[in-house]
Amino acid sequence: MPGRRRALGRRFGWLWAAYAVSSYGTGLGFGAFSVLAVLVLHSGPTQVAALAASGRAVGAVVALPLGPWVEFRRKRPVMVAMDLTRFAALLSIPVAFAFGLLGFAQLLVVSIVVAAANIAFNAASGAYLKTLLPPADLLVANSRFESTMWTSTMLGPPLGGAAIGLFGPVTTVVADAVSYLLSAFGIRAIGGTEPRPGRSGALRLRAGDLLAGWRYILAHPTLRPLLFNAMVVNGLIMAAEPLLAVLLLGRLGFAPWQYALALAASSGAGGFVGSRLARPLAARFGQHRVMLTAGVLRACWPVGLAFVPPGAAGMLLVTAVQLGLVTCIGVFNPLLATSRLQHTAPDRVARTLTAWSISTSAAIAILTALWGLLGAVTGPRTAIAVAGILLLATPLLLPRRESAPPNESEEAALPEGAEPR
Repeated sequence: MPGRRRALGRRFGWLWAAYAVSSYGTGLGFGAFSVLAVLVLHSGPTQVAALAASGRAVGAVVALPLGPWVEFRRKRPVMVAMDLTRFAALLSIPVAFAFGLLGFAQLLVVSIVVAAANIAFNAASGAYLKTLLPPADLLVANSRFESTMWTSTMLGPPLGGAAIGLFGPVTTVVADAVSYLLSAFGIRAIGGTEPRPGRSGALRLRAGDLLAGWRYILAHPTLRPLLFNAMVVNGLIMAAEPLLAVLLLGRLGFAPWQYALALAASSGAGGFVGSRLARPLAARFGQHRVMLTAGVLRACWPVGLAFVPPGAAGMLLVTAVQLGLVTCIGVFNPLLATSRLQHTAPDRVARTLTAWSISTSAAIAILTALWGLLGAVTGPRTAIAVAGILLLATPLLLPRRESAPPNESEEAALPEGAEPR
């Protein structure tokens, strides 16, 4: 029946519940490290920026060997281990704070550990999802993950800010840590059996294993352009965010609550709506056509942020641009995640997703640093405009034609090091 909710089974229900609780914990803890750095450690802007960029960049480097390590192990134990790693790392912060021992170095180390664990967890969960559900259900599952993420993005930060005001600066860090512990329990509750991957007993990683994900992506006619598009689009959008904050809060005199309302509320609402539209649009017009259209429309919105005026008109323009941008992102992301899984052989998923995460994280870190320099030279409005203009060209990186997903039985039979034709 049209409109009837598609049941994906009890095991997926536990996986979705685990994702939801950790996603809401992350939403509550959004910006918590910056708050601690400023309010507790009295760090300056340079240190706060270094904390954000270094955690992402160094975490990506640390995660490099984790792709093949995850590939050759059962995925649920890896996911539980990464949840417990994040729980322990984050819990060390309130413990150190309680004893008056919290320092900037600890925040930096914890941010690196969490970033690396995030990459390993996402690689394992993507590989596990591919084995858990038939291909026809992957878009349904990814749309549910996406809508959950955007709902937590809309609700989490305001609630986290209120919790910090009422209970102190480490409150949201504790909530984030506990969410990973609950996620680990949820993943354990999935039950069932999971086949042992090949080479699971190998103790040493070959040098080729570290680069296998990139070789696979670069040899693939669909994955290669999608990765380049994701690197440039995500990097330019994220690079413009700090400059937008400087423009709105500094030059244009927006109040912090106006800034948060214009961005968080419109982003959460747009992402939720977009993720709910992804599946019905793909069913009607075709998955590749909808992904391509959403990718084109996504690139058209950010340039409007360069023309934000002061006052209520500026707030309305920012809200409209963010709503349009994130609605398109909400449609695009589940389709991208589904296409990526469909075009990746089962024995390459973890390494491919790890390479993907490392690449996009590195692109965001590099472009954020470059746009910080550009903003210092030209001013935030000009730098935002340059990012928006460059984004208009990014649809050229999207694959024009849809290639058939690989025959998984043939792909799995390829020898190590061989690439798909």
